[in-house]
Amino acid sequence: MKKTRTPETAGATREDPAVAALLRDLDHPLRADMEKVRRILLDADPSIGEGIKWNSASFRTSDYFATIHLRSRDRVQLVFHTGAKKKATADTGIDVPDPAGLLQWLAKDRCMVTLGAGPAIEANRAAFEDLVRAWIRWI
Repeated sequence: MKKTRTPETAGATREDPAVAALLRDLDHPLRADMEKVRRILLDADPSIGEGIKWNSASFRTSDYFATIHLRSRDRVQLVFHTGAKKKATADTGIDVPDPAGLLQWLAKDRCMVTLGAGPAIEANRAAFEDLVRAWIRWI
């Protein structure tokens, strides 16, 4: 059985000071909402860590799987993906239940998660946490 490297077993910490600094210094109307989403994501599973990847706050277990989409100015969005290298899921797809309708599929193995802003983030919290846990089972 393949042993999955978590942030702890990989010698990394879960929280990256570079991500905290990026969000703290970010000139963005949704900076506080992004920080809230960061906290929700990190709390969703103990195997999740963070780092700067693709010039944004990104989240990982054994590989990066989510990146905050900084171009969105009116709602918090994240791109869920399967890392930098192509995997079999690029052809087969990923089956993640989305009863709240938060996902917009961009490819078979990549989607945009839209959480909204302000109170909408808390309203979507449980559905988002379920999506995160389901997604990381695929990577």
